[in-house]
Amino acid sequence: MPRYTVHVRGEWLAVPCQSGASTVGWLGKEAVRRYMKNKPDNGGFALVEEVKFYVRRCKGLGLLDLEDTVEDALEDNEFVEVVIEGDIMSPDFIPSQPEGVHLYSKYREPEQYIFLDGNSLTTEDLVSLGKGLYKIKLTPEAEAKVSESREVIERIIKEQTVVYGITTGFGKFARTVIPNSKLRELQVNLVRSHSAGVGKPLSPERSRMLLALRINVLAKGYSGISLETLQQVIEAFNASCLPYIPEKGTVGASGDLAPLSHLALGLIGEGKMWSPKSGWADAKYVLEAHGLRPITLKPKEGLALINGTQMITSLGCEAVERAGAIARQADIIAALTLEVLKGTTRAFDTDIHAVRPHRGQAEVAFRFRSLLDSDHHPSEIAESHRFCDRVQDAYTMRCCPQREGAGFCACRLCRYLSCKLNFHSYSCLNFSLKMVFAERAETISGGNFHGEYPAKALDYLAIGVHELAAISERRIERLCNPSLSELPAFLVTEGGLNSGFMIAHCTAAALVSENKALCHPSSVDSLSTSAATEDHVSMGGWAARKALRVIEHVEQVLAIELLAACQGIEFLRPLRTTTPLEKVYDLVRSVVRPWIKDRFMAPDIEAAHRLLVEQQASVWEVAEPYIEKYRREHIPESRPISPTAFSLELLDHMGVGHDHRHQDEL
Repeated sequence: MPRYTVHVRGEWLAVPCQSGASTVGWLGKEAVRRYMKNKPDNGGFALVEEVKFYVRRCKGLGLLDLEDTVEDALEDNEFVEVVIEGDIMSPDFIPSQPEGVHLYSKYREPEQYIFLDGNSLTTEDLVSLGKGLYKIKLTPEAEAKVSESREVIERIIKEQTVVYGITTGFGKFARTVIPNSKLRELQVNLVRSHSAGVGKPLSPERSRMLLALRINVLAKGYSGISLETLQQVIEAFNASCLPYIPEKGTVGASGDLAPLSHLALGLIGEGKMWSPKSGWADAKYVLEAHGLRPITLKPKEGLALINGTQMITSLGCEAVERAGAIARQADIIAALTLEVLKGTTRAFDTDIHAVRPHRGQAEVAFRFRSLLDSDHHPSEIAESHRFCDRVQDAYTMRCCPQREGAGFCACRLCRYLSCKLNFHSYSCLNFSLKMVFAERAETISGGNFHGEYPAKALDYLAIGVHELAAISERRIERLCNPSLSELPAFLVTEGGLNSGFMIAHCTAAALVSENKALCHPSSVDSLSTSAATEDHVSMGGWAARKALRVIEHVEQVLAIELLAACQGIEFLRPLRTTTPLEKVYDLVRSVVRPWIKDRFMAPDIEAAHRLLVEQQASVWEVAEPYIEKYRREHIPESRPISPTAFSLELLDHMGVGHDHRHQDEL
């Protein structure tokens, strides 16, 4: 007998169907009848026949024909939604799909696996797991370590030893001993009471990253979780069953307690959960639809699931990846602007940057040379002003290596920290406060849950990457200002009748101004919590969230500059720029046509933004072959420049060693 889970006005109802020949309209009417039956006032309806509704899939939101049979239109146990005509959605209603639903209607279950051992996960791997490109398996070594760790916990319970978080309460209640008969209840109560976050739920990608990173931590074998429970967590990940995790509520010590508790809450079958098959629904229904059972927590396992900084670090890994991508493309966009403004390449001379051996500065200067070298890529635009009387350019062009190089170094330093921390117990591995050492048959309370390291790194990342937008906005001003660019005002003909890029520049200025406030470090703040037991916290959750917001603003400002630079090219035709920059221009023109007269600009900005954030057909993908070809031809035996004294001092300050094995990573 087929059965369907139907959503009606915030209620989830299991509706069995006697026959596959029943219609979708019958299914909707039966769901409404059951909804009315459960309401004292019949839900405000007199008769079910009076209710007008339509039915749609939760996955993809596709509307269903009421006359189709359920056998033809639906899969067994599919999730559907009955929408009653005239209803207005409550502002606190959890929608059946998160933002970006169109991406998930195309979701395909991955076939490949990433093997986790707690030591070798990279930021690239984590982002790929977030995108749903891989499933997870544990290595045999990780399975053995997890099992050995659990044996220590079982021995503690059997011997009735008093150990914090296993046989006692938490925080202020650490001296309250819990009887063995209530140890399981203790763990469930912990998860329920700590699920106190607020705000929008994390997107499916970020929830996957958070869950994958928590699995990676547990795979180390220091938490005391059982292998059976950990395998259930992995099964939920592989089925893309993702709990409702509010984005706000963590202070970053004792770990990200509220977000990770919401994660655990869904895994035990409570609260809300999302999957591509179901959309948002009660967790127990989503798990059941995927053939999974809610986790039954054993002693210590609630604590094992919620104690760590995986919220900070998973968002931080996304920030590092996106910051690195936009930093690379910022150089290409700046080079295009320099061409339009008829600047000189003399400021990027190799010898200038060898005198000041900052890795980021040298790399940015090299990229400018690879894109603008007239001997390698002849430019008719550059040739047109070869003998002009201009001596030097403004800082926004001349000092790109020095300023954008700082953003480059910030990205590389954060990437270094994320890699380094995969081998220590600071960030990517943040274990619970009660660590289990199987080789010593001992548990020890510590502070590796504290988020100070990633919080500091992400605050620095936001400051460094913000500079890319700050300097970009100034270049947009130069492009739009006829007294500085020698181009039509606001890059449009018939100025006055048309406003061109006037307000696009205002948008860039607004985003840069907003970033200035967001760049204030969150990690310099602390508020005492848990009755002064947790009296110094990292505020790393906000550091991660605002770093991502800063990076998004940077991407949008650079998208506006990219559009403005390409529009500037139109006024220099028929002259052509270098081959790689012409390829970038062609890419932009494949999605945004030239600005002949005023039109709705926001879609153009969004289209350019996508060119900067999508992996396929991105600005970097177009330009990179030319950059790397130039590298091979001009510096075939080049070696990375050593890390700067500044970077080494910063690493020392943050408590991270800088042995020679890792210097090249900077």
